[in-house]
Amino acid sequence: MARNSRNSRRDSMPREESEIQEKLVHINRVAKVVKGGRRFGFSALVIVGDGKGRVGHGSGKAREVPEAIRKATERAKGALVRVPLREGRTLHHDVQGRFGAGRVVVRAAPPGTGIIAGGPMRAVFEMLGVQDVVTKSIGSSNPYNMVKATFDALNNCLSPRQVASRRGKKVGDIVGRRGGGDTEIRDAANG
Repeated sequence: MARNSRNSRRDSMPREESEIQEKLVHINRVAKVVKGGRRFGFSALVIVGDGKGRVGHGSGKAREVPEAIRKATERAKGALVRVPLREGRTLHHDVQGRFGAGRVVVRAAPPGTGIIAGGPMRAVFEMLGVQDVVTKSIGSSNPYNMVKATFDALNNCLSPRQVASRRGKKVGDIVGRRGGGDTEIRDAANG
């Protein structure tokens, strides 16, 4: 019986991985100084995602470029995180993230805005499946720091359901009625 469950798990694994797309963000040639001179290798930064709210990043180093990309992709697949999306196209709220000297501001956007982001951050949102977002990178333009700061911001992103369960309230109390809900609350508090 244990053998069958293991095989069924293996059968389901390739289907999940076939949905996952990968995007190479950055390749860097690195040198290790040894007694006879320099040994060159390559460092790769890869973003993976399913386009439905899961995304991950990884970096790998090797003597050859394809091997570095393979290592980075494996690490990224092992570090997938789920991000709650509103209507499957944007984030629920504005959020900031930081890593090292890199700081990013990520803002939810109305339909039709598109992905307004530069380089490494654009790759993260494309792999995540976000269609409308506005971002700004402040500070370091190092791709590694930008990606990690973006992931810091995404980890701080909460859905109304998560906030409501934390506070012990209903989702309707957190979101309120869009449009006239705030004025009703203010009128009730004042009068």
